[in-house]
Amino acid sequence: MALVDQQGRLFGKISILDIGAALVILMVIIGIFFFPGTSGSIAQVGAKAKTVEVDVIVRGISSSNPSGFIKDIEGSKTVNIVVRNQPAGKMTIKAVKVLPRTVAVPQPDGKVVALPDPRPEAEYLSDLLFTLTGSAQVTDGGTVIGTAKLKIANQVELEGTTYNVTGGIVDVRVQS
Repeated sequence: MALVDQQGRLFGKISILDIGAALVILMVIIGIFFFPGTSGSIAQVGAKAKTVEVDVIVRGISSSNPSGFIKDIEGSKTVNIVVRNQPAGKMTIKAVKVLPRTVAVPQPDGKVVALPDPRPEAEYLSDLLFTLTGSAQVTDGGTVIGTAKLKIANQVELEGTTYNVTGGIVDVRVQS
C-alpha cells in the first residue's frame, strides 16, 4: 500500500488538504492563546504622569461674530482633544491669543512689508494660538495623552461646546 494514493489521501483514509487545514487552525489557536502580544496602551509602559503645556495654532476660523466667539472660548475652562480621529481626553485652556491677519505687500524699493489684510471677508476670519495644559504620560517615545502621542506638527481637533476646530501642534512643554 502506498503512503499517498492517487486521490491525495494519506494511507487511503485522510486527505492531505484536511491535514494542512487542521495544522493551520492549530497554529492559529496556539498563536492566540500562547503568544497574545502586547496589551494595554503605550502610555502605561514605563511612563510618568506629568503636567504638560501644548500650543496649538488654528488658522482661518470662520465666524459671523469673531469677538463673541473668542469670548466663548476664553470663558470655557476645558476642551476635548482629538488626535487622529481618536478622542484623547480633556485639557484645560490656559490662554487664547488672537494672531493678526496680515498679507505680504511688496514695496517699490523691493522690500516686503506685512500689512493688515484689507479684504472684507477677513473680518470674519480668526487665527488663534491656544495654550492648553493637562496631565500626560511622559515616555521615551514622547508625550502621550490618552493613547495618542503629542508631537509638533500633529494635527489635532479641539472640541468645545460651540465649536470644533482643527489645528496643528506648534510646541509641547513638559513641566518639571
